[in-house]
Amino acid sequence: MVIGAGPAGLTAAWELAEAGIRDIVVLEATRSAGGLSQSVEYKGNRIDIGGHRFFSKSDWVMDWWLRMLPLASGDSRDAADRELVLAYQGKQRKLAAAPAAGDSEARVMLVRRRLSRIYFDGKFFDYPLKANLGTALKLGLWRCAQFGASYAWAMLFPRRPERSLEDFFINRFGRRLYLQFFKEYTEKVWGTPCDRISAEWGAQRVKSLSIAKALLHAVLGPFRRGAGLGAAQQTSLIERFLYPKFGPGLMWETTAERLRARGVRLVFEAPVSRLEQAGGRIRAVQVRLADGTGQRYEADSFISTMPVRDLVLALAPEAPQGAREIAAGLEYRDFITVGLLYRRLMRNPAGQGPMNLVPDNWIYVQESGVKVGRLQVFNNWSPYLVKDPETVWIGMEYFCREGDELWRMADGELIRLGVAEMQRLNLAAPEDHLDGIAIRMPKAYPGYYGTYARFGELREYLDAIANLFLAGRNGMHRYNNQDHSMLSAKMAVEEIVSGRGDKSRIWDVNIDDEYHEEAG
Repeated sequence: MVIGAGPAGLTAAWELAEAGIRDIVVLEATRSAGGLSQSVEYKGNRIDIGGHRFFSKSDWVMDWWLRMLPLASGDSRDAADRELVLAYQGKQRKLAAAPAAGDSEARVMLVRRRLSRIYFDGKFFDYPLKANLGTALKLGLWRCAQFGASYAWAMLFPRRPERSLEDFFINRFGRRLYLQFFKEYTEKVWGTPCDRISAEWGAQRVKSLSIAKALLHAVLGPFRRGAGLGAAQQTSLIERFLYPKFGPGLMWETTAERLRARGVRLVFEAPVSRLEQAGGRIRAVQVRLADGTGQRYEADSFISTMPVRDLVLALAPEAPQGAREIAAGLEYRDFITVGLLYRRLMRNPAGQGPMNLVPDNWIYVQESGVKVGRLQVFNNWSPYLVKDPETVWIGMEYFCREGDELWRMADGELIRLGVAEMQRLNLAAPEDHLDGIAIRMPKAYPGYYGTYARFGELREYLDAIANLFLAGRNGMHRYNNQDHSMLSAKMAVEEIVSGRGDKSRIWDVNIDDEYHEEAG
């Protein structure tokens, strides 16, 4: 039994089938496969929720993707040796030659170029920023000097003890840089004041690839000799990546179809409402079907990718009080994408052609006075995401909490907000706006606050349930990319098939941010 039809759940089902397991059932709470990695279609235009670059350090994951969706022919292979080359930050990765498909075929992978930039003070900055004269002139030499002085003060007089994320940021970057770049953006993304988030949370989330360190390197490079924060060490900022022709949902829709062809049962609109346990094992799950009726499923083993909070609170008999308290206190960050269709963008030095199209995949918005955190230009992820190539298809990403003011806004209000903010940012004019849609995605990002500090206790309790295996982002309450979610599912299947049941292997899946391009 697999709970959830996102990347982890569908990977688990596929690997179980590959291992010869029969009678596999996948239960999905929503109508769609892919979870956060689905593609939403609106009048022929497709939205990639959150943005998904198909790149992994795992050969197994890369091969898995290319077996499911072959590489389109064209200019994506090196002329000399016909190998697929993905370049990232001055380094290259060659993949073993895979069967190529014709460019006219729908179910193929494309090779796309990566460009993400920061939008601040009405200007575009490299991501990560470069410590050069151009960056200094855009920021202003006096501002750079102030950042340097503030940083020096923080090094001389650090905050002790370091209790909050605010302390963490100021001690490492200086108060002026913190206030200029980190505070408002971090609180916009995560919805929690920096002085109420623990410093341990900062140590967990602020890793080698972040807007923070990119900015730090750019503006403080002259003040830090051998700081080690330069672009040379950001070795995994991908310059070329794989991408399904019609968005990430194509990968998981294809997987779901192939699973059905192998006899795997996929049940949609079937949220799990109860997990029956006895004798240290899960015996069965109950679901609520779309017609209001219930259905009970028994199984020998269960792989769960449903949110940990929901899983624990659905156990029957109830989990111990301590486990329930931890689960109930786990927090999530929710997500809204507002898709806006334009005739053109406003003219700016970065734009090209009659549509003034900028070349970015993502644009990180560091401007104050707007709620949007990040923009996607879907034309640049894949031209096939846009029905009319003479239009610009934009995704405005808003971070929120389910039930808050932003989440409760009517779709029309959200679209009007997006149009107004695009105008405020001087990126698009209201008169060029053609259409729009708002898409809400609950529990998009597991939070590293609330009761997360006690998550180890909850993990210990759940790991003791012999035939229950957690996998995926929400299943493990861990900020996985989809390749790490897939690897966690692979490990879970291996433990089930082997009969070992060693869950530490699942938790040991390498979770690093060196090549992540994440929300905060």
